[in-house]
Amino acid sequence: MSADPTQVLAFETDCHIFDGCGFPAPGLHSFLFKPLWGDGDSNVYFNKTMLLALLGSIIIVGFFWAAFRKPKVVPGKLQMVAEAGYDFIRRGVVYETIGKKEGEKYVPLVVSLFFFIWMMNLWSIVPVAQFPVTSIISYPLVLAVIVYVLWVSLTFKRHGFVGFFKNVTGYDKSLGAVLPLAMTIEFFSNLLVRPFTHAVRLFANMFAGHTLLLLFTIASWYLLNGIGIAYAGVSFIMTIVMTAFELFIQALQAYVFVLLTCTYIQGALAEHH
Repeated sequence: MSADPTQVLAFETDCHIFDGCGFPAPGLHSFLFKPLWGDGDSNVYFNKTMLLALLGSIIIVGFFWAAFRKPKVVPGKLQMVAEAGYDFIRRGVVYETIGKKEGEKYVPLVVSLFFFIWMMNLWSIVPVAQFPVTSIISYPLVLAVIVYVLWVSLTFKRHGFVGFFKNVTGYDKSLGAVLPLAMTIEFFSNLLVRPFTHAVRLFANMFAGHTLLLLFTIASWYLLNGIGIAYAGVSFIMTIVMTAFELFIQALQAYVFVLLTCTYIQGALAEHH
């Protein structure tokens, strides 16, 4: 299913429950890969997650290029699918959150983020690849920083320094005596915590999902011996169930990430009262 064969069988190929070997539980080592190119001790190398990220980007660009290179009034199947995905994010996320007039210019960014994240998540269930790129914190962190920089720059541009300060601190004189405390909390929440939580929400879900899939996949193999076969069957069924559930989570997390992105942009553009 979703487990990388090199991870699942990295310990002992014939390790089963009654063979006297311990259960090879997944852990942080399941998210580490040897360099495909370069030296692991240097700062320049190329590994499996980088390859998947590159291939995912090529697939997304290739898909939309093929769908829209010769657009037709009566779309073909590929163009119809691409238009449906594009329109879903444009109308269902950007327009609903930011508004049609203000949001139109941000549609390309949000659509790109959604499909890139979704593709990076989908690698988890693709045979041979079998690893969600976003379960490595650096990938969602970079995306969150891009959104963070956009939010800060838009807020400065729209409101100036004083307006920016009021925006990020939630300044509201009607709060009275608790205003300093509220402003301090809002300041740290928006400027320091926001990019972290934006990235970790995606990372943690993909990390946990892949760990569970690895756990059930390894358990299916480990229990495949003697009377453990019955338990292996249950574990295998759970692997299938978790894979189906992971499909839903992969799309949902991409949606949540871009929804929050639009919320931040809307907050930067909104007039502060």
